[in-house]
Amino acid sequence: MSDLHNGFRARLKSGAPQIGLWQALANPYTVELCAAAGFDWLLLDGEHGPNSIPLLTAQLQAMNGYASQAVARLPVGDATLVKQYLDIGVTNLLIPFVETAEQAAALVRASRYPPDGIRGVASGLVRASRWGRIDRYLHRANDEVCLMVQIESRAGVENLAAIAATPGVDGVFIGPSDLAASLGRLGEPDHPEVVAVIEQAIRLVLAHGKAAGILALTEAQARHYLDLGCSFVAVGTDAGLLSRAVDNLADAFLPRERPRTGGAY
Repeated sequence: MSDLHNGFRARLKSGAPQIGLWQALANPYTVELCAAAGFDWLLLDGEHGPNSIPLLTAQLQAMNGYASQAVARLPVGDATLVKQYLDIGVTNLLIPFVETAEQAAALVRASRYPPDGIRGVASGLVRASRWGRIDRYLHRANDEVCLMVQIESRAGVENLAAIAATPGVDGVFIGPSDLAASLGRLGEPDHPEVVAVIEQAIRLVLAHGKAAGILALTEAQARHYLDLGCSFVAVGTDAGLLSRAVDNLADAFLPRERPRTGGAY
């Protein structure tokens, strides 16, 4: 974060594939551990992870000194939250549940300083500008923000062409699980009907000259979507990796009949 150049956005514009890992544990220590593996980007999840602005800030700080770039998913497409995420130093924003071009355009405005948008001005107070130490931050920040919108509903797919055509939207991320639910296939993101919709959505995004992204939970899925042209692909989650490793270790040493759930939350 020593300067404003956004390497993730530059590579996204070039079409070069970038491989990421989802961070749902909301822990700076595990974020640093994953950053040290060398992934191109890490997704800091503010929607489904138990995150807050201070906790996200600590995770960004944990990534300092590593090549991995931070992408942060907001809990909702709210202009105030967009401002807060940008102010703590997030330059790559992923906004969930975007369904219309009007929503996308409003998010573009929320992520830009005037006259291009409505982002509040407080550059001397915020981490993003190094508390006023980055030269001409206010005049350069708009060009480095990377805005990605998440399509995860039938309505979003129906309006995808207009969403993808929205100026200022850099990428479109397909959310397989929620999309499957919206299509009547709850818990079946691999159902052929869902996969067909995802594949068509990817082609449409690329046809509009925008980057396409997705979360894939198997290597075969990831390689398939990379072959289709997705340029930012998450290939797993921190929670999934840990839970599988822990279960495998438990299976190797503990009797299978031993109960592993129960008790109060």
